[in-house]
Amino acid sequence: MPAIRQHDQGQWALGQVEPLNANERMKQEDPGLNVRERIISTYSRQGFGSIDPADLRGRFRWWGLYTQRRPGIGGGRTGTLDDADIEDSYFMMRVRIPGGQLTSDQLRAVASVAKEYGRDVADITDRQNVQFHWITIEDVPAIWERLEQAGLSSVEACGDVPRNILGCPVAGIDAAEVLDATAALRATEAVAAANPDFANLPRKYKSAISGCAARCLPHEVNDISLVGVLGPDGEPGFDLWVGGGLSTSPMLARRLGAFVRPDQVPAVWTGVTSLFRDYGYRRLRTRARLKFLVADWGEERFREVLEREYLGGALPDGPAPAPARPGTRDHVGVHRQRDGRYYVGVAPHVGRTSGSQLWHVAELADAYGSGRVRTTSEQKLLILDIFEQNVPALVAELKAIDLEASPSPFRRGAMACTGLEFCKLAIVETKQRARDLYAELDRRLPGFDTPITINVNGCPNSCARFQLADIGLKGSIVDGQEGFQVHLGGSLGADPSFGRKLRGLKVSADALPDYVERLARNYLAGRADGEEFASWVRRADEGLLA
Repeated sequence: MPAIRQHDQGQWALGQVEPLNANERMKQEDPGLNVRERIISTYSRQGFGSIDPADLRGRFRWWGLYTQRRPGIGGGRTGTLDDADIEDSYFMMRVRIPGGQLTSDQLRAVASVAKEYGRDVADITDRQNVQFHWITIEDVPAIWERLEQAGLSSVEACGDVPRNILGCPVAGIDAAEVLDATAALRATEAVAAANPDFANLPRKYKSAISGCAARCLPHEVNDISLVGVLGPDGEPGFDLWVGGGLSTSPMLARRLGAFVRPDQVPAVWTGVTSLFRDYGYRRLRTRARLKFLVADWGEERFREVLEREYLGGALPDGPAPAPARPGTRDHVGVHRQRDGRYYVGVAPHVGRTSGSQLWHVAELADAYGSGRVRTTSEQKLLILDIFEQNVPALVAELKAIDLEASPSPFRRGAMACTGLEFCKLAIVETKQRARDLYAELDRRLPGFDTPITINVNGCPNSCARFQLADIGLKGSIVDGQEGFQVHLGGSLGADPSFGRKLRGLKVSADALPDYVERLARNYLAGRADGEEFASWVRRADEGLLA
């Protein structure tokens, strides 16, 4: 390989097409989508040991597959072992669910896969996917066949591709929404998924398209978001945001100030995605997300290149989104639809559910509603189209299978990533620790009366968006045992801010309930009338936060 020039970032549009790292070489040598045929014809027949390492730890992601962590490897060894030493011969498989929209038959297909092939484990993610675990390579073709017969797929649920597109789970039924973004999302999904033009992006690429008045999606931290607004002439459309992202270098997205009509959404999405493909940085993986290009270029230049080189004309200027509708953003509870019926949103335990539980939900959706079910970006689950007289019975049946429509603030506001149980990058266990934490807080603070978010993350990569939580917990080793670095006061909405990181504030996992209880009591004692937790944190003395 020729010597790399200092200014050479691997930007294809500038003629820098020489692959500058192993991932780029892997993608150039054989596109990720091509691995499907090898999985079906060779690997599923010859077993785990037959899998080419470049496929196993690279191209498999293009079909939603990661090897999971081998049991018994503690978090203190994360980062010190090679993949071959830390991975198991089982896989996590992620199912792509655009906008979180499912029919009861699709949910039964998901449930049956979890029950038959995944030890009855299913996780709802904060990107509206469902994840299976304990999947063997031998079973992958049969799983794909079952999902695809139901109109679902694992295609590009991982990898350097357009990931699952987020959408408001109550699009089309919420009377307060700015517009129903369903048609725009589906048209964009048709362009995005499995399109060879976008199957080799510099890094992962996250999209959100929503007209929700409550701003239920975190548009501020996606690579591209289209946010419902009323345009210059009162016409409903979208405001365009680009360059958001979290992980170890969190950045909020930038408004381009451009108004996008609903029929323009697929073309504008294609333009932004193509710009990222062509101008995105491919030399260093740590700087390959779109947010770094946007930060270097700025909004004005980005919009200029987008319009001149990819759209063939200027977009009109447009307004910023109106303030979010008051209240929580998660759609949990019983809510009236625009047609007079109701939807019911419930909180699984930090996204952890099972095939058996999901099958029951599908049956309830048919018995009480129209069979429409939704996943949310807060790891929640909704059943739509319930007649008013049937709401109490449905809520009771959901509660009987441990799905709460009126959860405590602690359970409702909790989120957790996959964690040490399955993830090769994790340092600490997350799902059970989060569940134990809010159960203990419910016992100690039964009258806690305000919404609060507690996001538990197993490593610095922020799959559970710990920087945006009231209380964000980032997995760490503390005095030789599992613990967390604490981030406080993160928020989105009118005053977005990443959580405040107090110098040296780390808490062992065992001490976590005592710490959070003390913090919550200090908030209750010191808050002003109606003051939210994040606002209190920003003005509180550090002594009250430690």
